Amino acid sequence: MPRLFCFGLGFSATVFARQMQQQGWQVAGTCRTEEKAATLRADGIEAFLFGDAPLADPASALAGTTHLLASVPPGDDGDPVLKAHREDIKAVTGLEWISYLSTTGVYGDRRGGYVNETSMLLPTTDRGKKRVRAELIWQDLAAAMDVPLHMFRLAGIYGPGRNQLVSLRKGKARRVDKPGQVFSRIHVDDIARILAAAATSGLPTQPFNVCDDEAAPPQDVVAYAADLLGMDPPPLMPFEDAEMSPMGRSFYAESKRVKNDRIKEELGVSLTYPTYREGLKALAEAGDGQA
Repeated sequence: MPRLFCFGLGFSATVFARQMQQQGWQVAGTCRTEEKAATLRADGIEAFLFGDAPLADPASALAGTTHLLASVPPGDDGDPVLKAHREDIKAVTGLEWISYLSTTGVYGDRRGGYVNETSMLLPTTDRGKKRVRAELIWQDLAAAMDVPLHMFRLAGIYGPGRNQLVSLRKGKARRVDKPGQVFSRIHVDDIARILAAAATSGLPTQPFNVCDDEAAPPQDVVAYAADLLGMDPPPLMPFEDAEMSPMGRSFYAESKRVKNDRIKEELGVSLTYPTYREGLKALAEAGDGQA
């Protein structure tokens, strides 16, 4: 039986893990708190603590793993998974697939232009530069092990409980107007389907852009979400006047349209939510953002 081990059972990785569990796979992974570990174990997922300290018994935790997913973001001193457990991962026998959740931020700012997986990596933010370095060291490990590595460059992630519908209802949504600004997005359920297709594809090491079919101005997405809820959208706010955290401002520092042909042509994936409209409509019908 295949066994998936996820370093970092966050939003996307947990949806993927539960999908593979439903397909009969053994599933294990890490989280940062005992409370979350207990919840995962109650759902039949082997959970181990990792983050503030390395795995207590890495050989036991990783034993039998055939498929490995890393979704822990890099820090100032490199990739935390490989810093703590590079040799433990190398010692795993029978490993067939390694995957790393990266970001489209590795492409940098293209002023609204198009990028695909063959585009040069030109990150302009500190986060993007860290991801490029992380991709490289994961490639080194996979090459040393002779195991295929798939790097998934994720666009902006949304899904149940994490979307503009919820932000609007909480009074936190804003419509920041920066002419020419567009973002790509991806629904978490489509991320899981793409990862599942890749895990059993047998394809060699390569990156995959994980995004939907339409990069869109963020203010248009908020307006559409407001319409779904029967609310007036927030007023437009010039970018220059918007108060933002350094993280928020870094998102607006880059504008690009990301092509996703590879996930369709090589993985055979047909997106359930090809644009934000289908995704937000389904979330609204499921009750997200309701009073």
